[in-house]
Amino acid sequence: MTTDAERPQSLMVMCLLSIAVGVIAGLGAWAFRMLIGLFHNLLFLGELNFSYDANVHTPPSPWGAGVILVPVLGAVVVVWLVKSFAPEAKGHGVPEVIDAIHYQGARIRPIVAVVKSVASALCIGSGGSVGREGPIIQIGSAFGSTLGQIVRLPTRQRITLIAAGAGGGIAATFNAPLGGVVFAVELLLVSVSARNLLSVSLATITASYIGRALLGVDPSFNVSALQAPSFHLTAPGLLLLFVPFGVLMGFVSWLFVRGIYWAEDRFDALPVNDYARHMFGMLTVGVMIYLMLRSSGHYYVQGVGYATIMDLIEGKLTSPEFLLLLFSLKLIATCLTLGSGGSGGVFSPGLFLGATAGSLFGQAAEMMLPGTEVSQVPFVLAGMAAGIGGSTGAILTGVVMLTEMTADINVTMPMIVTSAIAYGVRCWLSPDSIYTLKLSRRGHVVPQGLQAAILEAHRLGDVMSTEFRVVEAGQFDETLRGRAAFDGVTILAENDTVVGVVSPDVELPPTSPTGEGESASPGAVPSESFILATRDWPLVEALHEMERRGASVVIIVASEDDRRAADVLGVVSEREISRACRGSARLL
Repeated sequence: MTTDAERPQSLMVMCLLSIAVGVIAGLGAWAFRMLIGLFHNLLFLGELNFSYDANVHTPPSPWGAGVILVPVLGAVVVVWLVKSFAPEAKGHGVPEVIDAIHYQGARIRPIVAVVKSVASALCIGSGGSVGREGPIIQIGSAFGSTLGQIVRLPTRQRITLIAAGAGGGIAATFNAPLGGVVFAVELLLVSVSARNLLSVSLATITASYIGRALLGVDPSFNVSALQAPSFHLTAPGLLLLFVPFGVLMGFVSWLFVRGIYWAEDRFDALPVNDYARHMFGMLTVGVMIYLMLRSSGHYYVQGVGYATIMDLIEGKLTSPEFLLLLFSLKLIATCLTLGSGGSGGVFSPGLFLGATAGSLFGQAAEMMLPGTEVSQVPFVLAGMAAGIGGSTGAILTGVVMLTEMTADINVTMPMIVTSAIAYGVRCWLSPDSIYTLKLSRRGHVVPQGLQAAILEAHRLGDVMSTEFRVVEAGQFDETLRGRAAFDGVTILAENDTVVGVVSPDVELPPTSPTGEGESASPGAVPSESFILATRDWPLVEALHEMERRGASVVIIVASEDDRRAADVLGVVSEREISRACRGSARLL
């Protein structure tokens, strides 16, 4: 419940707070990237250097076979950080943000941002197969929640700042401002309105500008061939090829979701402590990346894997056997990293799996349809979008982000077809996404999908009831007990001034032994809390005020300062609110 000290702020104040959140999200994305570079260069190359281009393969480590122990070293520190300071920093982060919104009153501890930054940067920098989006979402969300608690915002406005911080972090990290907005809308905002979209948009714009100033303006996957403005129309027959590919990506998404939690259950069942679990998992990853280096010349599956994705987009990897190996090893490495207790996101592994699956499917299509204009690249990009949308449930986010990350609009339609079908197949196989499954296992159910702020379209005058009566508080005995003939709200008055209300379901005090109602003074009347409001108040605002003050009834008057019982126009109790919600549910 909102406390008396928590007051909703004006739109102007929320805009200023959102800009502040965007500044921190942009700076946080930059600092997080620098931390990854520092740990990566120090642990893999023995260099004290912050510069790190994830789109370029890491050169062989001077440690030789000793590179196997690099992920193990990172694992020790990650477990210590998480166990000592913030257990919420374990895993991919976004489920914790969603859980905070729906079950923790939109409160996230400030320490989470710091621990998540260091732990995830160390996990990625030491070779863990995880992504950057989960940490930056948790970092931006933690600051938004903390700022909301400092300013004493009500829950709904703290949620807006949490979504703004997450969207800003996504926007700055991937240079995808639209993707940041859509992510906040699809996964974090409880309802959508122009008011909270404005706050999220301001944060993402601010964060994107700072990110571009500090990290560069190029797309995340800067391939000039993708950005050629050909604007060609995909042939209907070729577009149909993305239907079976979408089905395939649905199975890939299901495998990805279930694989991570299967690995987590297996590691949790081991009769060892957290340190041993994560060290064992990362030792296996270390062996894996070292063998890849020895056999193929690159680590390939370590870290975010963007260098491998660039190879796939540019058509440098064509061997079906090797692509299948990459897909399998990346899935195993991600399951080992997160299942054993690592810290990092799932976007990047999803992109990797989708890219390899797309390249394989594209090659198969070329073989089956010789002489047609089939290319692997559209399948690679569509697979990447479906890898995000299918596994997380953020279909629009995947499509929009991939369009921004590649600056290629020609493949938008194939991405939409593939992502939508992949999402449907994954839901058929597993109703929970990679985010919500973690919460479902805790018994926490959260909605999946957008809901318009329909209640904001209702005014109190639209739903109020005129079935009420006014009773003098001193006449409680004689009047209120005969309510069998009246099933509405009773307004208690003293000298024509409203002093209380009694709803139909209130429990009355016992009668006297003679069966007559006890004489009741005004103070003994079982009056409930109420608020005064005018008929043009939005219903949702009245609900927020009722929650803040613990009221059960709204009394509608011509002026909020008017407490005269004779001037009461109507009442809104839980019955009227229930009717309004049932009516609105038809539109959801």
